[in-house]
Amino acid sequence: MPAQGRVLIIDDDESMRIACGQSLELAGYSIANSENGEQALEKARQESFDVALLDLRMPGLPGMEVLKQLKRESPNTAVVVVTGYATIDSAVEAIKLGAYDYLPKPFTPEALVSIVERAAGAARRALEDACIGQGLDRKMLSQSLIGRSEAMSQVVRLIQKAAPADSTVLITGETGVGKEVVARAIHRLGNRSDKRFVTVDCGTLVESLFESELFGHVKGAFSGAIENTIGKIELAEGGTLFLDEIANISINMQARLLRAVQEREISRVGSTNKKKIDVRIISATNRDLQQDVREGKFREDLYYRLNVVRISVPPLRERLEDIPALVEYYLRKLASEKRRPTLSISEEAMRSLKRREWPGNVRELINALESAVVTCEGTTLGLRDFPQSPADSSGLRALSGGSLARLEQTEILNALEQFQGNKTKAAEYLGINRKTLREKMQKYGLLDQKH
Repeated sequence: MPAQGRVLIIDDDESMRIACGQSLELAGYSIANSENGEQALEKARQESFDVALLDLRMPGLPGMEVLKQLKRESPNTAVVVVTGYATIDSAVEAIKLGAYDYLPKPFTPEALVSIVERAAGAARRALEDACIGQGLDRKMLSQSLIGRSEAMSQVVRLIQKAAPADSTVLITGETGVGKEVVARAIHRLGNRSDKRFVTVDCGTLVESLFESELFGHVKGAFSGAIENTIGKIELAEGGTLFLDEIANISINMQARLLRAVQEREISRVGSTNKKKIDVRIISATNRDLQQDVREGKFREDLYYRLNVVRISVPPLRERLEDIPALVEYYLRKLASEKRRPTLSISEEAMRSLKRREWPGNVRELINALESAVVTCEGTTLGLRDFPQSPADSSGLRALSGGSLARLEQTEILNALEQFQGNKTKAAEYLGINRKTLREKMQKYGLLDQKH
């Protein structure tokens, strides 16, 4: 059963912690326990919780003080005060301090689960409302982050933690998982949301052009520099600079970027004048940067500067339980865009989607849904409306490395043939970017073939 939310139980009575934990785990919640307020606050600083069950009378830090600190440090956690010493005064004080509700002991497991369900729902709505209030609409929050799997819940909790901290963030994950969506969510929920979010694609420019793109240049710095030009770092002043696919920059550029991050100042190409900068840096990569550091491809000191907060976005194959929610969301969106009536999906087609490996992740799923919406003749998407996948034809979820490689090579060749060798269209069809397609073609020795 996918986790319904994460609950922190704060009570000095071990039997109460066990009883509450068992009831909530049976209802699908993930549980953490603390026997006193100090321990609870430390846990809340290390990870996020949807709901906290707080006993008011415990040794050490008073329950009301724990409540105040929890709401100050984790404002999106819904706190349910639980006590055997219920009074009107304590209930009123707890609500004034931000408690979601008040549950007097003794209580039944059903009453506990019911109040936690309501509190968890309120916490989710509070997060969404906060996102909307900060300019992050439901579409932005939903794209690629849809789902109730524990993996995606953890990503959302980390976004909540990272957004106000203003620290550098490293987002890792495969192509198509939604790394830029995560970066934009952090920006929108942070203290710089009223400033620019500037993206730099580190994989598209040669080194000389990349240096000018990032730092800017002065007139006459090189052939063609006919005027002073501001770089992306200066453009992001006061806001957020998103360095996409950071692993692709050269060692020389890594050294210059490191100096900018450390010293918080830059100079344009061709100039010796220094300029102070105030930007938040968020980076993303689909590579293993630690492995690149070991192989001498990426500077260790820069890696540690960028990797202050790390968010790993899981591939779609590791959260297949989220596929129905993703399908529902994007079918509504696509039906509206294509001016189609409300669309549904057959059970057979849904089972097929949940069997696939999705190497292109959410992006590939969206492409498959769009294709099905366009070709579907009725209002229910069937198996025939979706591009066939290896899992459908073989009936297997797990394949050996060699078999999977052969299937991937075949898929690439078929896509190239379908689009008369157009790599951009073939990549879009496969749910990957053009650079990744080229890397795979090189891997399989397809670049030298005529397509």
